[in-house]
Amino acid sequence: MIGQLPVQLPLLKQASPRKATFVILAASAVVLAVLLGVIYGHGRSSTVPSWMGALPALNAALNATSAVFLVLAYRAIRRKDVSSHARCILISLAASALFLVSYVAYHAVHGDTKFSGHGLVRPIYFFILITHVALSGVALPLVFTSLFFSLSGRFRTHKAIARWTLPIWLYVSVTGVLVFGLLRAYRAG
Repeated sequence: MIGQLPVQLPLLKQASPRKATFVILAASAVVLAVLLGVIYGHGRSSTVPSWMGALPALNAALNATSAVFLVLAYRAIRRKDVSSHARCILISLAASALFLVSYVAYHAVHGDTKFSGHGLVRPIYFFILITHVALSGVALPLVFTSLFFSLSGRFRTHKAIARWTLPIWLYVSVTGVLVFGLLRAYRAG
């Protein structure tokens, strides 16, 4: 243990990296398929509870929290402070997991929010949105693969994968906040 945080889990250390990667990719594909079905498999509910109106702002705050702690995790590992790095990653992971739950709940009941902006902002918004959604699907297995290699003590492989995971996860977190901001700035009505 470093600073009261386990750096390795013996059970994962025994796991085959090939099998673990396969399980992570398969589970990610299932999760993404279920998410698409829950979020886009139906229209807007006729009765949306009023408290659900606060979820998009909560989602943006959770994305911002994830982004901040990813940057702090990167700074910590550059200082070779593994304990702080692990704490920051776990906080970022928790914020992202809470975001996902809140996001699914909101979109399962509320449905999509239409973007009302026109002119130059419209293609900018859709570029940000499309890359955000596409890279979200890439980030999920990368995050869990990076986590697996870290927790199994395979730090060289963890570092190689984290070089891809960090910028993609950070981009997804930051663009989630941008999407929220643009939707609020250009809302209908």
